[in-house]
Amino acid sequence: MRAMFVLAPLSLAALLPAAALGDDAATPEAQQCLAKAVYFEARGEDEVSQRAVADVVINRVEHPDFPDSVCEVIQDGGEKPPCQFSWWCDGKSDDPTEPEAWEQAQSVAQEVIQEPEKDVTDGAVFFHSAGQTPAWGDEMEPVGQIGSHMYYRAPEDDEELQQAEVTPQETPEE
Repeated sequence: MRAMFVLAPLSLAALLPAAALGDDAATPEAQQCLAKAVYFEARGEDEVSQRAVADVVINRVEHPDFPDSVCEVIQDGGEKPPCQFSWWCDGKSDDPTEPEAWEQAQSVAQEVIQEPEKDVTDGAVFFHSAGQTPAWGDEMEPVGQIGSHMYYRAPEDDEELQQAEVTPQETPEE
């Protein structure tokens, strides 16, 4: 499957130097958290699609309405629904089981942390599977589809931002 994406001018957030992410992003723990997000949200997709998932996490780190570290962004909402990333609170193991896919996810995470200015989502802070229609989707500014996910920027009025949580969907066992 080809990745589909919207070509748009870079947002100001996308022009931030890597140093703007702070020291947290460079830690092994942060890279592991980001790699797990890539692995569980975009495993099996192409590199651009995987990068898009990682870019959303980094965009949230930089956004004032979200926690300011990679792991805190991913774990936002806790381990029980509702939460921000369904794989984090679905009750299943968060240990990767496919070595090649895990290696790819780690590579993408490292690249995104080193070069956050290459944001392929144009500042998106939310995404969902293209086949779903979350209640919060109408409240966000759509960026477009990249791979199997739809991406959104925060609305001008961010009051609703933290309320856009996800509830895990039934997914096939791995």
